[in-house]
Amino acid sequence: MIETVIFDLDGLLIDSERSFYEMDERFLKRFGKSFTLEEYVKDYCGRTVNANIERFIVKYDLPITLGEGLLIINEEIAKETTKGIPLKKGALELLQYLKEKGYKVALATSSVKERALTLLSKNGVDSYFDDYVFGPEVKRGKPYPDVFYKAAAKVGSDPLNCLVLEDSEAGIKAASSAGMSVICIPDLKVPSDPFCKMADAILTSLFDVIDYLKVKE
Repeated sequence: MIETVIFDLDGLLIDSERSFYEMDERFLKRFGKSFTLEEYVKDYCGRTVNANIERFIVKYDLPITLGEGLLIINEEIAKETTKGIPLKKGALELLQYLKEKGYKVALATSSVKERALTLLSKNGVDSYFDDYVFGPEVKRGKPYPDVFYKAAAKVGSDPLNCLVLEDSEAGIKAASSAGMSVICIPDLKVPSDPFCKMADAILTSLFDVIDYLKVKE
């Protein structure tokens, strides 16, 4: 029985993956490197900022430390956060439905607290969430299940009664490892077949989650 729905943030709840690509493109352009959307989707989409900067430094032999790289990219992220990033299609309608039906709603994101809450507030949906887990709260990020275990604990739900909504391979694996049901709504990248098989369903938008839940109720 599903009693709690746990949302990912980037690429699932908010339409941010293209913004991340554009930020990474500007970052690498500082060092005279080119970077295509195809490269981003293939190797960087859905991964943490730290992991991507580390990979950039190694792959492109950048003359900076991880700390220096993070200072640069975090300035870009702060600018994008201030501007605001829109919700994905169907997000508001799904959140309204979940509240009307009495589901517990949580956010489990690799993002930091200030950014995540600012983006939710700018979109007027922060009040729909019962609790949140942010990246720095867990030692191991996705694909480890820690962030989802913590989200379930915060709202007082058994992992077996949780449904996770994810767009990335790392998130699908994390939710599956936590013993939770997981629905994938792909963003820029459609997960490869092994990850699709871990998901209970692959849907095209958050609107479709409403119909999925109605069948389960």
